Parts: sequence; C-alpha cells; structure tokens
Amino acid sequence: MIEYVRQKIKSKITNEDSLNSKSNEYDMIVFCHLRWNFVFQRPQHIISRMSLKRKILFIEEPIFNGENEPSNFMKISENLHILQPNVKEIKEIVKILPKYIKSDTVDIGWFYSPAFSPLLEIFNFNTVVYDCMDELSLFKGASQELINEEKFLMSHADIIFTGGKSLYDSKNKLHDNVYCFPSSVDENHFSQIINPDKIPADISTIKKPVVGYFGVIDERIDLQMLHDTAHLNPEVSFVMIGPLAKIEKEDLPIAQNIYYLGMKSYEELPFYLNAFDIAMMPFALNDATKFISPTKTLEYMAAGKPIISTKITDVERDYSHCVSLIDSPESFTKAIRKYLKKKKEIENLDYKAILKNTSWDATASRMNYYIKEFTR
Repeated sequence: MIEYVRQKIKSKITNEDSLNSKSNEYDMIVFCHLRWNFVFQRPQHIISRMSLKRKILFIEEPIFNGENEPSNFMKISENLHILQPNVKEIKEIVKILPKYIKSDTVDIGWFYSPAFSPLLEIFNFNTVVYDCMDELSLFKGASQELINEEKFLMSHADIIFTGGKSLYDSKNKLHDNVYCFPSSVDENHFSQIINPDKIPADISTIKKPVVGYFGVIDERIDLQMLHDTAHLNPEVSFVMIGPLAKIEKEDLPIAQNIYYLGMKSYEELPFYLNAFDIAMMPFALNDATKFISPTKTLEYMAAGKPIISTKITDVERDYSHCVSLIDSPESFTKAIRKYLKKKKEIENLDYKAILKNTSWDATASRMNYYIKEFTR
C-alpha cells in the first residue's frame, strides 16, 4: 500500500516545468495544526529561523472550500512556502502534493501535530522530528484517534523536542532521544522603546490601571476567575487581546471593566503591551494546561511588566521568585493591589538573568545541532 501511494505521487508529477524547476524541491516539510497567519508563536519562530539554511514547505491542516477551489499557497520568503490544502481531511493531502513537491524523498519531516502521522507512509524522510509544543490529546475535543496517531508518530520519530519541562518529563519516558526546549523569546522585539503616542487607539482610551493578557482565548483560560476578579476590582480594567478558539463569544464573561480587543499582529503586540500596567496569565488548571509552558511569560518579562499567573507547573517551578502566583479571585486581587500600591519594583535583575539564557535564535541553533549529531 505504501509503495502504491508513492508511485501514485510520482506518476502524477508529469508537468515538465515542475520536473525541471527547483521551486518545488524542499529540504524540509513541516506539518502543523496551527495556521501560519494565526498568532505568531513557537512554529513561526523556529521554522522561520530554520528557513535561513533550508528550503521549507510548511503544510497546515486542511481547510475545505469546495471541490474545484485551489489550495492556498504562499511564499513567505524564497526559502519558506506555506500550503493550506483544500481537501476534506489530512489523508487526502496526498492528492494535491504532486503539484507542490518534486519528490517523496525529503531530508527532514518536521511534525507539530500527530494528526499528520498517516503521511509518514508517503514520504521517505531521512530524519523525522516531532516538536511537541502541547499535549494535544488533552485539549478539548481531542479524539482517541489523535492519541493513537501520536503513538505512531513517536514510534517513527528520530528526535523529539518538547516545548516545556513538564512535556519533557512525560515524553522522555516514551522515547530515548528527547530534548527539552522550553518557550523562548525575541527579547529585542518586546523590549523595544515604544513611543507613548503610538499606543493603539482601542487601548489608549481604556481607563487605567490596565491588567492585560494577550494570546489565544480558549478552554485554557479561567473565565470564571476573570469574571470574579473583575467584579472584586471595579476600578481596574481587564484587557484580553487575542482570537477565540474552541469557545464561543457567548462563553466570555461580561463586565463593564472587561475588554476584548480581538486578535492583533505580532508586530503590534509590543505597542499594546506598553499600555499594560500589569500582565496576567489567568489560566485554568485543567488537562489542557497540565503541560503548557507559556511563551508570553518571557515576552512579558522582556517588556519589564509585573506578572500575575495562576499556578501553571512550568511557571511555578521556574519563575515563582519573580512572578506573583495566584489561585483564586481573592489572591488575584491581593497581587494586583500589591503591585499598584507599591509600584512594585520589578525584579529586573531576575528578568535579565532569565532572558539572557534564552532566545529563539539559540533554540533554533541548538535544535540544528542535535539534528546534525543524529545524522552524523
């Protein structure tokens, strides 16, 4: 069956221009459950840096727009191309691949989602990398099929990277070549000096003080705590920036001092962050947050903002000395008032020491090192 599918791909590559062109020859193919043009996070940071030395095709989860509609194909740079397949399900991606790739033999297959693991049967990857940034099986709506697909992917992966220490502890028991790469940060991007006149209009008119969050708003957010804390602090404005995922607008808590500003670009985030008096991470403690290592922790630090967070394992373990940890609306309120009353001296020395040891550049470089060591 595997050879049949491979021959099917090869037999469809008949266009002379495709065969002679190097535009569809790739060193790496990335399979990702997140859209490239969604929030700018781990996949975008790492893969954009990997593309400096490799030609990469980044394949997103399918989005079906109709039988006769073309797939979406974008060139981010000369070396980085994005494919959003117009097929009903992942297994059908094989039908359109011949238009975009020249050969089923590719140096590196890089997976962010086990849902793409059936495609392992189609390609001859010299090295298979699973960059596990979340425990997807614990997310809302995850199926038994996804759990089985991850087992299959891990059994075929040569190298596994994890997005945090909790994930590492979990995956290291199941594979003998696992490396921990926690969330990192583009410090220069978030520490840039912002002109106060450039604070965006939709947040500049919100009453101070502002306690703000940016990121995806989904089942990982403790919406009840946000509501109750806002009720206890009517003089404080709570600002949520980011797109909704797997929850509806009707699920959001409504209060006069809670503001939802929608999704903003990565380029805009420092300008919004400059308007925060306090940065927050009001995550629920549930299956979906059990293994997370929030990237925004370091982004908040790079901007020099005081941080309040629920007791996420990786945050509590690594940053309890410089992040205020809370577990209730009352403790959340106490932390807010402490920061506002004392204008709490941010532990900048602690922030600087933490930030000094992490960057996306260093992360990508170290990942490349392990890949080269494996293939040596």
